[in-house]
Amino acid sequence: MSQFDDALAILVDAMFETMEASDGVGLAAPQIGLGQRLFVVDTRQEEGRFVFINPEIIETSVEQTTYEEGCLSIPQMFSHITRPSEVTVQAQDLKGKPFTVKASGLLARVIQHENDHINGVLFIDHMELEAREKLIAAYNRQNKKRD
Repeated sequence: MSQFDDALAILVDAMFETMEASDGVGLAAPQIGLGQRLFVVDTRQEEGRFVFINPEIIETSVEQTTYEEGCLSIPQMFSHITRPSEVTVQAQDLKGKPFTVKASGLLARVIQHENDHINGVLFIDHMELEAREKLIAAYNRQNKKRD
């Protein structure tokens, strides 16, 4: 992404609103049909809100943690996913200024989850095949009941 203008700021505001209305902690542009390398994060903790434009994870810890994840793209479905405990990411802010964040805990997990989205990966892609198939079947059953 190379246009850092008012349209981008409006898009980011809309993404935060969408994320918050869905009670999420992160939202990536591909989740709303945009092919941009952009995601927003608000863990509602002391870290605050972040906008990551053109992010690149440059370092991950050897130590890993497992935590239950869900996704706004696959509502009401959750699974335990193992990821690095810490992550360092470089990105640009709304003005195009580069920054680096070293994160741990929930913030590190959300950064990795949302960064996966802009790379075409869902949290279920981190699951073993049998567990993923069971989760997808449960999701399909749940949505069939709604129809």
